[in-house]
Amino acid sequence: MTLTDRRSALRAGAAAALAGALTACGTDSRPVPRRPAPAPERAGPAPRRFPGHPVEIASGPRDRPRVALTFHGQGDPALARAVLAEAEKGGARVTVLAVGEWLDAHPELARRILDGGHDLGNHTQRHLDINAMTEDQAYAEISACAARLRRLTGSIGSWFRPSRTQHATPAVQEAARRAGYPHVLSYDVDSLDFTSPGAAAVVRNVTGPVRNGSVVSLHLGYADTVAALPPLLADLDRRGLRAVTTTELLT
Repeated sequence: MTLTDRRSALRAGAAAALAGALTACGTDSRPVPRRPAPAPERAGPAPRRFPGHPVEIASGPRDRPRVALTFHGQGDPALARAVLAEAEKGGARVTVLAVGEWLDAHPELARRILDGGHDLGNHTQRHLDINAMTEDQAYAEISACAARLRRLTGSIGSWFRPSRTQHATPAVQEAARRAGYPHVLSYDVDSLDFTSPGAAAVVRNVTGPVRNGSVVSLHLGYADTVAALPPLLADLDRRGLRAVTTTELLT
């Protein structure tokens, strides 16, 4: 064997020994392919257009015994879970319009809402006075919350409700459309639960004006709301009114 041949053999042997040592140590020098981020187990429903309904929806059909209980989504997560539990115990499906900052702090609640069979939607990122904003500012607020919803559920959510107002300006309606929401969700019955009037008053504020097709405004973060739900649902049941999601109300 020539000197050159011996050097080649030595180099080959050293390379083989190094490869064997790396394998024995569990090390692989080949590049590891990057795995994509896991997708949500079940994508949340996307916004739907409801022909025959206006851009801003405040109620559903008046000829069917259904109502939609809609909740502004922020506040103490323990109270939010209690609201959902009471609703489910009473056989109700509800609609939660979540604030983006609240989802940032409590991301697990997005899946909890959907797993309960409820609608989940957008209530802006920071819950500011959206009607005081320009269209571009409003779009930034809406799309920021939409991004949180998409990351957590695979969808921007079923609905958009403007923050700190019952009715949206034309500029906010257009910003919502740009963000992917064909409709703005308003309401025709206000429980006033955010004023903490007591559970009995919350029940009266709803059961007095509620009727077929009503969309009721409630909040997740108030103890009065939790206490009011069992008698409220019992009253609706006695009157033959079924509490459904807003999507079900309009379908």
